[in-house]
Amino acid sequence: MKIEQEKSLIILAFASVVIFFIIYIIGTSFFELKSYNFLVKTIAQNSKASDDIVLVVIDDKSLHQIGRWPWRRTKYGEIFEYLSNYTQAKQIGYDAIVVAPDVEHPESDKKFFNDIKNYDKLIAGVGFSNSEFKNVDEKLYEKMLFEKNGIIIEDQRNNKYKNPSSYKSFSTFQKDYLKNIKNLGSVNTSLDNDGYIRKIEQIINYKGKLYPSLGLLMYSKYTGINHFVLTDKYLLAKNNNYSLKMPITNELGGAYSNLYFYKTDEDGYSHQKVSASDIIKSLEAIKKGEKPQLNPEIFKDKIVFVGANANAQALQDIKRTPVSDTFSGVDIQATNLDNILNNEFYRSSSSLYNILNIILVFIVAFVLVCTLPIPMAILSCSCLMLIYLIFAFFMFAHKIAIGIIMPEIFILLAIGCAYSYRYLIEGKKKEKIQSAMGKYLSKDVMRNVVKNIDSVKLGGKRANVTVLFADIRGFTSISEKLSAEEVTRILNEYFTAIVPIIEQNKGILNKFMGDAVLAVFGEPIKNENHALSAIICADNMLKKVKQLQQKWLEEGKPKIEIGIGISTGEAFVGNIGSEERLEYTVIGDTVNTASRIENYNKVYRTKFLISQETFEQVQKYVDVIKIREVTIRGKEKKINIYEVLRLINV
Repeated sequence: MKIEQEKSLIILAFASVVIFFIIYIIGTSFFELKSYNFLVKTIAQNSKASDDIVLVVIDDKSLHQIGRWPWRRTKYGEIFEYLSNYTQAKQIGYDAIVVAPDVEHPESDKKFFNDIKNYDKLIAGVGFSNSEFKNVDEKLYEKMLFEKNGIIIEDQRNNKYKNPSSYKSFSTFQKDYLKNIKNLGSVNTSLDNDGYIRKIEQIINYKGKLYPSLGLLMYSKYTGINHFVLTDKYLLAKNNNYSLKMPITNELGGAYSNLYFYKTDEDGYSHQKVSASDIIKSLEAIKKGEKPQLNPEIFKDKIVFVGANANAQALQDIKRTPVSDTFSGVDIQATNLDNILNNEFYRSSSSLYNILNIILVFIVAFVLVCTLPIPMAILSCSCLMLIYLIFAFFMFAHKIAIGIIMPEIFILLAIGCAYSYRYLIEGKKKEKIQSAMGKYLSKDVMRNVVKNIDSVKLGGKRANVTVLFADIRGFTSISEKLSAEEVTRILNEYFTAIVPIIEQNKGILNKFMGDAVLAVFGEPIKNENHALSAIICADNMLKKVKQLQQKWLEEGKPKIEIGIGISTGEAFVGNIGSEERLEYTVIGDTVNTASRIENYNKVYRTKFLISQETFEQVQKYVDVIKIREVTIRGKEKKINIYEVLRLINV
């Protein structure tokens, strides 16, 4: 039996491990990502973006007031001119890539490319691509691109960029633009499998050289810190106090950080927004000597991002993020810089932490189900799932992103495994109990015992019970007059008639002893009124024997009388025997007393006697005659015995 249990447990454990790793491998599932979105969006409701960052957006209003797209590039130049010369903006970030020439207005391009060299505050974007594209002069362009980097990135990771970069090219700029622009930072975003942006690539590995994101480069120019250290876990600003400590993950040859999002307005923006048309019209007013539409003070000491987000197809820069499905691309860049300036990032928990976390909740749920009653176990596991969700919310509120769905799945898996375990173990337990007690209990009673298996203790205990002893009077002399077959038939008919009566009254038939029976009430089936049940059972047995007497008389069989003795008190009850063979038994003075009392029926020519202890518990329900004090072998004190004449109030 032990070997079978061990085999079952080994199979169960192996299956659990296999399921564990299958689920863990596919852990970045749809539901995991959706739950991440939910918590990030919930946290964002109480997180406000910095007032030091302002967006200038080419929106529908701009197209309506300035003209249809595409604009001449000099319109961008007007925006940069206004921000550079007529406001006190600290920096200007340009979230756009200048690639194709304006063949219809080449003079516009020429002026724009010439003017940008005067905008020292301007930092523009560059995009890296997985597609192969040969620049006109690739080596020259790459050299010029690297010179626009402007910062030092010291890679101290153990494996450095172990995985080769998948980028094969970068934005093919107009040569004059690339020559005159002061600084270029990457505007690449990172899409997860479900099309949402949750992280951004801070360091880009392109052909063995490291390039910063637009936000990181703007941070460098804003703070004057131009030396960064990349470790296995963090990107650090190399200055006296390491003011920047950005948690990063290493993927696909680059270094990524999780974006910390802020509350959005009804238009899906998290930062203050100004229409590009207001900028252009304000510049026109200034040049005419008129009062500008915009107060330039709104840009004082601000960092400004310029980008597009209008319904025109060429200008749609919509991103799906946890906080909005219509998040502006330029706001992604602003959010990144906001995170860097304020050291606000979601730090991803390690794989080891996630595995240990899953194992912990699995073990807790498994133990709860194995040790508690089923209703309590279900309630406890439900509470455990709720507690874990609260814990996950707490961790996200403290900017630590942990797995959400996986631990919940493994709590459910633990419940399934634990119930399987209980089924296996309790199945063996039920077999033991049925083997030990099945021959004493009716099927209905046995079902109740198995149903409440935890209340049945394999082994022994002392309990208060009532014992009924019934014996056929003068059966020895009767059996001498009959054949063995006739004796067997009479006994079988008698036992067949009285055993159901015992079971109907919540008793168990403990033993057949020749022509006598020993029945127990109060154990193993709990019954507070076990003494009364025994009295009712005895009365029904006597009535049943009367019916049998009439039947046997008609069949020419001898008349049979029975005597019954009942005693109430403490006894040892339980399963006794070896591991392989157990028997449920009742041992003690109460059993001996019931047998001795039954013998006094012969002395006083009675049929139904009970002890003093039994009488005290049932006196409201019986009409009795006190016989006398009698001596019971093995007991020092005499006891009173009573003859039960009839039942009352039952």
